[in-house]
Amino acid sequence: MAAAWNKKNKEWDMGDYRASAEDIHAKQWCIRNKIYIAPFAKQAGSWYIDITINGKQNRSPHVYTKDIIWENIYKFYKYYYDKYKK
Repeated sequence: MAAAWNKKNKEWDMGDYRASAEDIHAKQWCIRNKIYIAPFAKQAGSWYIDITINGKQNRSPHVYTKDIIWENIYKFYKYYYDKYKK
């Protein structure tokens, strides 16, 4: 049973990404300003990115894999930070 759990867990593995200080700053700014960005599972091994701004949600048309999901989430945080910061 443990082997099956490990296999299933690996299928849903979202990979690793080491966020920079700039990434974290942009994420914190976005959250404080009601901009939320999160992965949404399509199936094992692939995700959409959901972006919610002031309660209005949009889903990316592109499907991301574990090797790029977190990098792209932080790119969206940076994009919205640069677009809306005052």
